[in-house]
Amino acid sequence: MTTSIPHHQNRHVFGPVPSRRLGISLGLDIIPYKTCSLDCLYCECGRTTDLTRERRRFFPPLELLEELRAALPAIPRLDFITFSGSGEPTLNSDLGWFIAEIKKVSLSPLAVLTNGTLLFRQDVRRDLLGADVVLPSLDAALAGSFARINQPCPGLDLEDIIAGLEAFRKEYAGKIWLEVFIVKGVNDGDADLAALQAALARIRPDKVQLNSLDRPPAYPGVEAADFALLERIRGQWPGLPVEIIQRARNREDIAAFSANFENSLLNTIRRRPLTLDDLVALTAKGRDELRRYLDILEREKRIQPVIEGGQIFYREWTATPPTR
Repeated sequence: MTTSIPHHQNRHVFGPVPSRRLGISLGLDIIPYKTCSLDCLYCECGRTTDLTRERRRFFPPLELLEELRAALPAIPRLDFITFSGSGEPTLNSDLGWFIAEIKKVSLSPLAVLTNGTLLFRQDVRRDLLGADVVLPSLDAALAGSFARINQPCPGLDLEDIIAGLEAFRKEYAGKIWLEVFIVKGVNDGDADLAALQAALARIRPDKVQLNSLDRPPAYPGVEAADFALLERIRGQWPGLPVEIIQRARNREDIAAFSANFENSLLNTIRRRPLTLDDLVALTAKGRDELRRYLDILEREKRIQPVIEGGQIFYREWTATPPTR
């Protein structure tokens, strides 16, 4: 069945949603809208309205736990419960308590999406130790590019941030999937890429996830990096576990694109909903290549991902996803 939680019933729990990075993910929003330590040019949530690096309690912590306990019985399977939303989760001083208490009520792995800016603080690193996956970001390793792209809260120092990520790697036994967001013409030059490569070698994440603009940004003039550029960057970083997570925007992003295969794929999905694994078995194509075809068909509103029976299926697009 397609499972979702009505937003009007919950302040802090949303989803589950099909996530490109985390599969079926139930979101936890523990920060007021656009309260963040950065004001990133590309943020899909808009401009930061409360730019801060002060940790504090934003609401009674039992509120979240009660919402989560009420939501979980209706959800057959989750790949992750994820601290995300529209602000920086590590600003909530109850984060460590949330992680410990959620582990008592759910066996689902816990993930935390963070901009990584507060990991220079020992209390923040300690709070995150109970998570199964931490997904920080690092878009620049040169101070000028960091200031331009991320527009940080006064008092944040780039070297402190990188050193905090490095320290966290030494203390943390879970997985670190570090996102690098490439803005065309800003952090894609040779000096920026060399500095990022050196910083990533220090941090030693389990994955480096290259991304670029996919939705309207907070500020005008931000340009997406194309697949060719991201592929080139991956090639320049040998020895790093790099994967590209940006969605395909154009058919030119697909090597040896085939209109016949695209039509066959669409007709197959129209006959019955299929998972990515189903499509791999049916077509003998690789997952990355299939994702690019699916990205384009989804962007054109010809197909849509839905959660049914604890799996992500692709089905023909309808204005209102069916619930059953």
